Amino acid sequence: MTTTLSSSHLCRCSVHPTEGLIVNCSSTYLPALPYLSRDVAELHLSDTGLSTLPPGLFDKLVGLKKISISENPFHCDCRIQYLRNWLVKNRDKVTKEPTCASPGVVTQKNISELSDAFFSSCSKPNCANGIYFIVTCAILLCVLALIVYTLRLAKESTITLYIDERHALFEAHSLRSQKPKHRRRLSCLKKPEPLETPLLNVEPLPEALDTQQQQHNKLNEKNIFR
Repeated sequence: MTTTLSSSHLCRCSVHPTEGLIVNCSSTYLPALPYLSRDVAELHLSDTGLSTLPPGLFDKLVGLKKISISENPFHCDCRIQYLRNWLVKNRDKVTKEPTCASPGVVTQKNISELSDAFFSSCSKPNCANGIYFIVTCAILLCVLALIVYTLRLAKESTITLYIDERHALFEAHSLRSQKPKHRRRLSCLKKPEPLETPLLNVEPLPEALDTQQQQHNKLNEKNIFR
């Protein structure tokens, strides 16, 4: 069975009993690719004038077993990176390696052999669209909020530490100023120790009085005899 996929561009479509759905657009000029069913088993796009392929074209073809895309004037720039990556992962499905027609530095070079360095200058996907943009912005906002919170917490901790240091210095100064008074107060309140021995020995006091009385009597007697 053969059907036409487009009224202006003839692509032959057939169903093989064992191979499945086969789409053959070879040797037909295709300014744009036709709609391809996910059940396509074989896809022939050789010599169709293709210079590039849209990213993700072959990802939806879950039943694809064989493909031919050689003899096309592929321009190998950043737009061909998807095809290079797909070819590297699906070499067993490709009947003949497609090559680059331009630019001159890679002319006739197999697309699957283009190195990562060749695509190093390609711009990354624009983060201004889709989920990538939303997730990236959410992460940036979270990081910014965390930085602001950390700075505020550090500032409050610094002020608290400064106040604690001032309070500690004030208490230390107060204790130093009160320490001598405290010592003087303790010295005033301290009770005197009892004397172990009396200041005067009162035991020989009567004898001393008798001796003094005798001397006084002798002086009186001398005065009388005179």
